[in-house]
Amino acid sequence: MADEKPISILLVDDEAEFRDTCAMWMSRHGHDVTEAADGHEALHACTRKNFDVVVLDLNMPGLSGLEVLDRLKGDGVESQVLVLTGEATVDTAVQAMKLGACDYLSKPFPLPELEERCRMAFQQGLLRKENQQLKEVIRRSRPTSPKMIGNSPRMKKVFQLIDRAGPTDRAILIQGESGTGKELVAKAIQSASLRADKPFVTINCAALPEQLVESELFGHEKGSFTGATDTRPGLFEVADGGTLFIDEIGELPLSLQPKLLRVLEDGSMRRVGSHKERRVDVRIITATNRDLAVEIANGNFREDLYYRINVLTVELPPLKDRDGDIEQLIDHILGSNWQLDEEARNCLLAYHWPGNVRQLINVLERATILADDGEIVIDDLPREVIASAARPNIGGDSTGLDASNVQEPAGTIRPDAASSVRLEDLERAHVVQILRASHGNKAQAARSLGIHRRKLYRMLDRFNVQPEEIHSR
Repeated sequence: MADEKPISILLVDDEAEFRDTCAMWMSRHGHDVTEAADGHEALHACTRKNFDVVVLDLNMPGLSGLEVLDRLKGDGVESQVLVLTGEATVDTAVQAMKLGACDYLSKPFPLPELEERCRMAFQQGLLRKENQQLKEVIRRSRPTSPKMIGNSPRMKKVFQLIDRAGPTDRAILIQGESGTGKELVAKAIQSASLRADKPFVTINCAALPEQLVESELFGHEKGSFTGATDTRPGLFEVADGGTLFIDEIGELPLSLQPKLLRVLEDGSMRRVGSHKERRVDVRIITATNRDLAVEIANGNFREDLYYRINVLTVELPPLKDRDGDIEQLIDHILGSNWQLDEEARNCLLAYHWPGNVRQLINVLERATILADDGEIVIDDLPREVIASAARPNIGGDSTGLDASNVQEPAGTIRPDAASSVRLEDLERAHVVQILRASHGNKAQAARSLGIHRRKLYRMLDRFNVQPEEIHSR
């Protein structure tokens, strides 16, 4: 068993010779053993340290083993408890198991058997912890985000960094504007790491008040603050062995930054309201849309923490700087069930997307709700998107591009603003004329115009057509 992980053990027995013999055997076999001569010493030891296994004699003066076991479980101690007794009875075993003991061993016993039982208890504890982690990850899981899409040079550089950074297990800082997909990059890094099959847990520092950020990250003990009705592990414990993604790290309160720095330096942390030190093995990935150098200069961010989280930086470009990616993203988001007419497509390509990929997804999801017959047209897009592109000219090329960005040959005569207004007036007048000919019957008017009735309603709204115009003589 030399290649197996050492176990931290608390050995509780009032017989000094027996206790010392067991402790010596277990220590020689590589385990970390702490001794306690009675129940009070045992309870005190458990407030100072987390033990993998507590070996507890049931027959002790003062606090009995059953009383100690009851107190340990009531205090939320997570150690596996193996109980010992020289009076093996079924009733005692059943009572101990009901109180939370994981195993039962009768004195006398061979010392190798004690080690084997401790090993089995330790493995049970690992399985229980993994199960708790899985439940917590599921509880905190977010809806699956779209996969990363893009062939632009800047995105190819991002993909190269992901491939290199993933397996290193180093701290990564992702920088980029809001909506550029920083969490997707974090997930891609985790998928490329040796922790790919371990928990991936996220927290957004900007979404929680300071006290809750501390509790979410480090956990809390029952009664440690108002509303703490039970003991709860923090995200560092939930992510133990895996990856913790801290979004909007620039929003982390200054008072909590030393605690985060300590975890990054040696893996040690304490829950809110606890003096017990815990150790975790977690890879940290952080993200921000702030300039942390400015935050350091303003005294809002610790410089030593910055160097800890910024072993490697991944810079995510804004969507407007990702040449060629917008059209690819549009086709991926819409899939094969939706068509996009040329005017609407060119309008989307001309827009500057201040909200980046998140805004593009939102616009397209809105458009699929408004669209008729599986085809998205320009009137299904938000007004701010439509306003960014010029209306197409009659008989001209329907590019939908802002004419100010188009280089034209010298001497070209372009329609002025008044011409554009007149074109829209003509379109409005035509719609009103058809409605009058249909005596206000919108279904009939829509058929005459060759459009769906819902699109006609949107045109009436856009042109601000009043009922009295339709029915006037």
